[in-house]
Amino acid sequence: MEIGDRPPETVLPDPPVEASEALAAALSSPPQDRRHAVAGVVADHPRLLAGWAELGDLARDAVEAYACYRVGYHRGLDALRASGWRGSGYVRWAHQSNRGFLRCLEGLRRAAASIGEADEEERCAVFLRQLDPDGPPAGA
Repeated sequence: MEIGDRPPETVLPDPPVEASEALAAALSSPPQDRRHAVAGVVADHPRLLAGWAELGDLARDAVEAYACYRVGYHRGLDALRASGWRGSGYVRWAHQSNRGFLRCLEGLRRAAASIGEADEEERCAVFLRQLDPDGPPAGA
């Protein structure tokens, strides 16, 4: 494949600094307050994909996690389209600004598996491989 034949690559814009700082502060809250603090950041910054990913990670059960990751995933698709993505091409983990979306998609995959949605789990896994064949580093 020639260089010009490579699929296009989309890089999401960096989130607003104040949103990222608010999320960092919320994540440094005591464990018993963390979920509530992150939810407050997401309420104030509903387009912050990393916030949705964190909220999914902090969910009280599998259904709540599924809902958080799904919202982040759909918000991420909107952001990708606004950034020129046309339904195909790479969205790589190597770009920090893409990680919130990719974390939501991976979280959605895991949550779908945990509630028995095998078809959705597989669709998410395939989509992740299409977006970034190299994927995130182990443990990311």
